[in-house]
Amino acid sequence: MALLSVWSVMRVAIPFISVVGLLSVRLVGASQDSGSVIPAESRPCVDCHAFEFMQRALQDLKKTAYNLDTRTETLLLRAEKRGLCDCFHAIH
Repeated sequence: MALLSVWSVMRVAIPFISVVGLLSVRLVGASQDSGSVIPAESRPCVDCHAFEFMQRALQDLKKTAYNLDTRTETLLLRAEKRGLCDCFHAIH
């Protein structure tokens, strides 16, 4: 019986606490909105920072691609040299 009454209290208390919490968050947000507005000139440019980040990432990718290309070319030249040397030794 006591468990049933605790359950019924919880069924009422949880939605009530949720509503009070949502209302308090909304009131806090409203009080912050009425404060001073920061001018756009002094705010950091999010798009500019994202663009700079993407430029750096692209440069890193280009360096990685160049390094991979160079490494691949070196490995191919070694394989060709090895193949030629093996062929030369087989002939002589």
